[in-house]
Amino acid sequence: MDGVIQIGPLAMATDRLIAVAAIWAFLAIAGVIAARLDSRAMRAGWLSLLAGLVAARIGFILANLDAFIAEPWGMLAIWQGGFSVWAGAAAALITILVMLGRRPAGLALIATVAGLFVLHLGAATLIAPDVRPMPRLMLTDLDGKPVELGIPGRPMVINLWATWCPPCRREMPMLIDVAQSSKVPVLLVNQGEDAAAIRAFLVKQGLANGAIVTDPGGVLGKAVASVALPTTLFVNKAGEIAGLHAGEISRAALTAGMRDLQRTQ
Repeated sequence: MDGVIQIGPLAMATDRLIAVAAIWAFLAIAGVIAARLDSRAMRAGWLSLLAGLVAARIGFILANLDAFIAEPWGMLAIWQGGFSVWAGAAAALITILVMLGRRPAGLALIATVAGLFVLHLGAATLIAPDVRPMPRLMLTDLDGKPVELGIPGRPMVINLWATWCPPCRREMPMLIDVAQSSKVPVLLVNQGEDAAAIRAFLVKQGLANGAIVTDPGGVLGKAVASVALPTTLFVNKAGEIAGLHAGEISRAALTAGMRDLQRTQ
């Protein structure tokens, strides 16, 4: 699936891989600058990286404050993603200016941050999943009633999950909670399990079943070439997959994606 790199059983979102590569490149370049221009550049590099990461997280939290007020512990769930690249780059630049000023090493680090920032934005644009039609499929809910997917006319969020998947189980209470009150329909399409197994899981966890859709043959996952669970699809009014989140999703990322869908109505 677009937006995911898979190596054997390991699947990783490409945007996160690009971020890790950018961090590694920044520290490597900072080491070269420290060796050739000013030994203080390495310390400045580490501190500016720390300041940038903290500011990037805070920037994302402030932009999605309602979601974090509803789920405060999510502020610490950085494995779910959620960083403001703009806030992070600004904080890193300010830290470098404070520590090194306009010295050659400081200017070199500033140029490095600016260059990597531009490269990151360009790479993120290039690897963003292409907008593509949502497959039209007929599935069923837990009561056997038909649920048709891929019909143009109304945006929706579709989450692919399974009861045996640990991150799916972690995000399930939040997804069901959002589904119960959201104006944008949220459907949780189970992959590869029958209704009895799904019901047993929901009863054991004390979860509502209103948003659950069954797909015992994993038809949807195959149709969209899913390589990892959970995966969340954001389907726009035109019946196209306009966004994709691979892996566990936070309430903030979910509601941000839903806001984007509503803007395009």
